Amino acid sequence: MILVFCGTPRFAVPTLEKLVEAGHSLPLVVTQPDRPRGRGMEVSVSPVKAAAISLGIAVVQPATIKNNTEFRDQLAAIGPEAIIVVGYGRIIPQWMIDLPRLGNLNLHASLLPKYRGAAPIQWAIACGESVTGVTTMRIDAGLDTGDILMQREISIDWKDTAETLGPKLAAMGASLMVETLHGLEGGKVRPTPQDHAHATLAPILKKEDGRIDFARTADDLFNRLRGFQPWPGAFTTFKGKTLQVHRALPAQYSSTLTSGEIAVDGARLFVGCAKNKDAGTTLELIEMQLEGKRRMTAQEFINGYRAKSGDRLGQ
Repeated sequence: MILVFCGTPRFAVPTLEKLVEAGHSLPLVVTQPDRPRGRGMEVSVSPVKAAAISLGIAVVQPATIKNNTEFRDQLAAIGPEAIIVVGYGRIIPQWMIDLPRLGNLNLHASLLPKYRGAAPIQWAIACGESVTGVTTMRIDAGLDTGDILMQREISIDWKDTAETLGPKLAAMGASLMVETLHGLEGGKVRPTPQDHAHATLAPILKKEDGRIDFARTADDLFNRLRGFQPWPGAFTTFKGKTLQVHRALPAQYSSTLTSGEIAVDGARLFVGCAKNKDAGTTLELIEMQLEGKRRMTAQEFINGYRAKSGDRLGQ
């Protein structure tokens, strides 16, 4: 088929590559404008743009698309049979939805209607899901509300973070998009409306989402720490300074700790969390980083900053 691909992040690259590998014609890739990133604020290209250049595909980076007549004419001249959208980062206008005969097909990193929104991988882990997946859907005017085309599931391992789960879903979704196009062309894939009553949201992450609230259970905090990698991470305060927690695990600890209270047991550091079924829960902090300092083990933190039982985090 003749396709136009719209995408920006690394998650979208496997789909672009898989479509080319499958023999589809992609005369154009649409991605976000180059932006300054990092401490040096150097202008960098998106992962999708870099992939498109290496594949020899023309790239366009419109600042806006809704009322962009030049961009509209460019797509109309191509006459794509479908527009593939993976993490593009802009709302698709109605004129673009109406342009191709097969519509605008989106790869979403959740089992819709669960986790609609900008951060489905992160929120699925943060909410303690044991299963997630990918969905191909036909874009409509809503936010991830279009008809479902195909879905595939994957288990979430207890050690998975957003950084480890993302590439698995990207690879799975790339294959699923190729299958979806083949099925649509052969009349074997039939769109299924979503059950909006079961919809949940995965809003864009904010810095504050990473703040550790010890009024949550240890399991809940562990899931959020895994889900919010690499940003906003998980952080609290110790003696007025920000403490980033890089590694932690729910733990059994005999002493009854109140929320945010720490206990030092040799080289190990524990902190009290919310109750679960009338029993307090405990999180063991394994690797952390005080603001302005390097990452360190619990023992290094205890020795270097004189942490002792009864001290509190989050104050």
